[in-house]
Amino acid sequence: MNTKGFSTIILAAGKGTRMKSSLPKVLHRIGGKSMLQHVIDAAEDAGATQNIVVVGFGRDKVETAIGNTARIVVQQEQLGTGHAVLQAEPLITKNDTVMILCGDTPLLTTKILKNFYESHINTGAQASVLTAVMPDPAGYGRIIRNFNGEFKKIVEHKDASISEKAITEVNTGIYCFNAASLFPALHQVGHDNAQGEYYLPDVLEILQKENEKINAIAADNYESTLGINSREQLAHAEKILHHRKNHQLMNSGVTIMDPDTTYIDSTVVIGQDTVIYPSTWLQGNCIIGANCEIGPCSRFSDTIIKDGAIISFTYAHDCEIGANATVGPYVHLRPHTKIAANVHIGNFVEVKNSNVGTGTKLPHLSYIGDSDIGSGVNMGCGCITVNYDGKNKHRTTIEDNAFIGCNSNMVAPVKIGKNSYVGAGSTITKDVPDGSLAVGRARQTNIEKWHDKRN
Repeated sequence: MNTKGFSTIILAAGKGTRMKSSLPKVLHRIGGKSMLQHVIDAAEDAGATQNIVVVGFGRDKVETAIGNTARIVVQQEQLGTGHAVLQAEPLITKNDTVMILCGDTPLLTTKILKNFYESHINTGAQASVLTAVMPDPAGYGRIIRNFNGEFKKIVEHKDASISEKAITEVNTGIYCFNAASLFPALHQVGHDNAQGEYYLPDVLEILQKENEKINAIAADNYESTLGINSREQLAHAEKILHHRKNHQLMNSGVTIMDPDTTYIDSTVVIGQDTVIYPSTWLQGNCIIGANCEIGPCSRFSDTIIKDGAIISFTYAHDCEIGANATVGPYVHLRPHTKIAANVHIGNFVEVKNSNVGTGTKLPHLSYIGDSDIGSGVNMGCGCITVNYDGKNKHRTTIEDNAFIGCNSNMVAPVKIGKNSYVGAGSTITKDVPDGSLAVGRARQTNIEKWHDKRN
């Protein structure tokens, strides 16, 4: 077997008019990544040594989105798939194996691409076509084989006879070529058709006339080859990806109580014996440890959750939650928040851009913003860090083992020292020394025998 790897040319120049979007079709997201990035990642994992993306519509957005994960070539005019492939010719050597992929096929798996490449190499073909058996082949080009089961030709749906339309094996639009055969043949392709375009499949007919070997290799799962052309198809593909991810996680030791209402991106990592409750979204680069309980009705994006955390009815994004922390219900953890181990955050609490130390308690009805809170701190009900003066944000520091009474306001910048106390109902505007009691409230006055003059 040849194991030197292959180059890919990924076709991503089209607008995708059926998506009805200003965003290039291949940049629509599914399972946490753009469709195009899914294709690039699958190809790289399958052994691609370079990925070349052919861009056209929205080229700047596409280039920005994929960064340095692929090389870019530009198709200035969309003159067909054959013309698109030709734009990559300067980046390919004649000894390369070239795999042609479509940027709108996000369900492709590493396994399918690897098997396709290896089959192409092992059979000694100059060209190979990846096929799939579709339950509904309408609109696809049909694969016609001879009596020996060898590839004969592709017949487009509009040109197929009644008997040919009954064939369910179709062309997926994915090919492997030996570069030494591909580009000379491409230069012979004409554009004498209704669209005036250069079609890549015409290369197969040219190679056949030169008696070159062409293979048709069937994928073991038709769903993995599906292209996305509309929002409806995007939603269908999203379901497939979620099912695939949930199945993978459950097989690795994660309990997902209701897979049909649990949405986990392909980029998420979860440890063994964690339980995911229904109606939970895990998005982006979430990393969740072992023995956690997550959900229900929660959403996490780009969040790290350490072992043993129990989190319910929570929205957290761009933050970190420590081991054995308990969070929720009805909590919002905003970016640049770091919750240490054994912290308890109760109902209706919001934390933003703050560090919360080990074993600290934020039981309920508090806003903690731009703060550094030490270990063993107890924040009473209704405590607020007043971080914004109308122009700038300021930080609050509350040191280890401080006790903050209910309904207190800390007007930043302010520091509450170690082992200190703040009396309930206080507004603190000055630093509190270690071990002190601070009371910042007006003296109570009772007016006896008062009556409401409104009566």
